[in-house]
Amino acid sequence: MTQTNNQDPARSGGKGNSDARSEKPALWLWSQYAFDSVAWIVAILLALILRYELLVNQVYVPGVVAICAVAVVTQLIIGMSFALYRGRYSFGSFHEARLLVIVTVIVSVIVLLVSVALFTVLQIPRSVGIIAFPFACMFMASTRYLKRMYVESKTKPGEDAQRTLIYGAGFLGNSLVGRMIQDRESPYFPVGLIDDDPAKKHLRLSTVPVLGRVEDLPEIISRTRASALVIAFSEVEAAQVRRVSDLVAGLNIRVLVLPPLRDMLGGSGTGLTDFREVAVEDLIGRRPVDIHADEVAGYISGRKVLVTGAGGSIGSELCRQIAEFGPAELIMLDRDETGLQSTQISLTGRGLLTGRDTVLADIREADTLREIFKDRRPEVVFHAAALKHVSLLEQYPEEAWKTNVLGTLNVLRAAEVAGVGNFVNISTDKAANPTSVLGHSKRVAEKLTAWTAGLHGKKYVSVRFGNVIGSRGSMLPLFTEQIRVGGPLTVTDPEVTRFFMTIPEACQLVIQAGAIGRGGEVLLLDMGEPVKILDVARRMIAMSGKDIEIVFTGLRKGEKMHEDLVGIGEDDARPLHPKISHARVSALDPAMLDLREWKTKGGIEQFNAGSGDEPSQEKGA
Repeated sequence: MTQTNNQDPARSGGKGNSDARSEKPALWLWSQYAFDSVAWIVAILLALILRYELLVNQVYVPGVVAICAVAVVTQLIIGMSFALYRGRYSFGSFHEARLLVIVTVIVSVIVLLVSVALFTVLQIPRSVGIIAFPFACMFMASTRYLKRMYVESKTKPGEDAQRTLIYGAGFLGNSLVGRMIQDRESPYFPVGLIDDDPAKKHLRLSTVPVLGRVEDLPEIISRTRASALVIAFSEVEAAQVRRVSDLVAGLNIRVLVLPPLRDMLGGSGTGLTDFREVAVEDLIGRRPVDIHADEVAGYISGRKVLVTGAGGSIGSELCRQIAEFGPAELIMLDRDETGLQSTQISLTGRGLLTGRDTVLADIREADTLREIFKDRRPEVVFHAAALKHVSLLEQYPEEAWKTNVLGTLNVLRAAEVAGVGNFVNISTDKAANPTSVLGHSKRVAEKLTAWTAGLHGKKYVSVRFGNVIGSRGSMLPLFTEQIRVGGPLTVTDPEVTRFFMTIPEACQLVIQAGAIGRGGEVLLLDMGEPVKILDVARRMIAMSGKDIEIVFTGLRKGEKMHEDLVGIGEDDARPLHPKISHARVSALDPAMLDLREWKTKGGIEQFNAGSGDEPSQEKGA
């Protein structure tokens, strides 16, 4: 018997009043006992016929009646003692099958002992209990199997259910097949499984066969007339999703993925059948870096935490993740009142903006920040406020200076006054071997953070990551809007590549940095291989089903063809986490900052010294 997760009607009851619901399971269970009793009677009669070699005239009928009565009564007593007839186990499961064998063995032993002890009275051969055992087991299992087939035939999805293929014949694939087949309301009906393991070539899960490997998908889709394909992996790799998407392109089939296993098991409202269609994030994303929860909880739980830029994409997600670790107080600071309200709503369900959790302030205002920090006394600070658009900052480099450089310095100095012990500055991969105003401004912010860490010996670190999928103003929302309006879709160059990570992943790295980073370090996430922007554009167009033109605009001022994660002269040491690099940047004394030189040179040319980063003097860095 194969295992099933669903209860049969005897277990699940049905519609009607409470008495009907309680009586129906009892009726099914007692009827099962009746079938088991008949199985014992038939098994004993067969055992006698075989023992006497078909000479039935030698059978002593009163003894047969007595031994059958012993078997039937013993089956009831032992079965009730082991809860076989109390509905404890899922019907047709391995647990019930194992219990059935145990009960049958015990009954057979008792029948054997009775026949031995009362042989002169019953005149029943002592071997009857042994011979009857396999027949009794077989008959009992058969009735359960027939009953299960009947139940499952009544619960199959209707004719409107989509014919579905499942990629992955492992635990999740098996669970999906069971859920789909045994739910008459299921919108999916499994017609086949796909698996790359040669050992599963002839496997069947609940009668659903493995039809081939992933490269056979086009032929299998044509043969089964499937209209949906579920990728049954809890943490599917982006490369795997891309491969499947490419194979089924143009075949008019929906590709669905499961939610992450942590969501299915974490009580977040998602489950095995909460599929969603493949999004472009699945095609270019990766598995998030695991947080060491104990380390994180140690420096956040029970402490006052302040987040600048809390109304932005990164800042708001940071607040949501930080809230899960139970800080004593979460202070959300931003100059965007609408963004603050959205973050507050996502955390509390209310956006009244009347509590002390939201602070409206601009990091450019040094005196205001200092007063806020003196009053609120945060112990941990995450600095996410920044200007980030490359092209705009190339036109207005002084704005980058005011926000990304001086704004960061203001937050650092306010943190000094308040005695902040943990400070995490959020940077960008554009700060590695920078060529743009944005990159240089964030590079200076990293150096100022390192200088402050060295001055006070505290855990002040920076975190550097690539393009964040779905963040406000990023590439994917832009492409989505261009596709919505009918194009054209603009790409700077056919060969340009970028690193990508998801918003939750980026925030996990930021929080992790506060736990494992050492003062003055820059932490970088191993983001795998860079992704070609043109490939992303083509996939998004293919997923939209529209005919959209792609226009190449050429690299803009300050943009690179390929981004770097580690700058020239920086280390790529990974002492604590295999996916997180620790690099050191030179410290920059704030007294060396020179706005005039920044304005004159655009914050760029002074970094063209031989090392590619470090100038001969720090002034204007």
